[in-house]
Amino acid sequence: MKAPAAVIVTGGTGALGRAVVRLLLGAGSRVAVPYRDEQGWRALQQEARSDGLIGLPGRIDDAGGAARLVDAAAAALGALDGVALVAGAWSGGSRFESAAADEWERMLRQNLDTAAHVCRAALPHLLVRGGSVVAVGARAAEAAGSGMAAYAVAKSAVHALVRVLALENRERGVRFNAVLPGTIDTPANRRAMPDADRSSWTSPDAIARTIAFLLSPDSAPVSGALVPVDGRGRA
Repeated sequence: MKAPAAVIVTGGTGALGRAVVRLLLGAGSRVAVPYRDEQGWRALQQEARSDGLIGLPGRIDDAGGAARLVDAAAAALGALDGVALVAGAWSGGSRFESAAADEWERMLRQNLDTAAHVCRAALPHLLVRGGSVVAVGARAAEAAGSGMAAYAVAKSAVHALVRVLALENRERGVRFNAVLPGTIDTPANRRAMPDADRSSWTSPDAIARTIAFLLSPDSAPVSGALVPVDGRGRA
């Protein structure tokens, strides 16, 4: 795989984000990671042990913060070829009318707003020499279950955003795609669902390989795709 030279990975200190960062660094990319959790950033640094990793403290769930971080990342990297929109969150379990009062706004802010703000800030940089954006959507948005209205709506909006931006930027050399995981085999999910059948869960490394492919020039013909990544990848 030919790796993009300079990439931003949001959510890079989480389980899936770390897998994406490791893979890109190993392929020769320089990677900038916005972060809010200092401990998570230190852990990523120790795990990656790479001069190609750049950390930028700040928030991406508001437009101004995202713009400052993206501009700082592009300056530190020297250019921008790709963005992996891994940042997001899940909340659910209660029927729509019984859910926590802030759940709706929180799911939209943490899933949709982060993606939209970073895309808006990144586009001027990506248009300089072309590039690729890959968002993490969710299979639940395509087939939502009971108790996940806010999450499913937020991720459905991410899917719609990806499709629209792919159409708007196809002729301008910037591609937009999304991967749609089911349940990801992370330590947090194992703790939350200790008795679950994990045979259908997908490993972060398997999902990361799909994200890296969609970021790379090897996937040049692909834009506007919503790619399921819940095919029981373990390795």
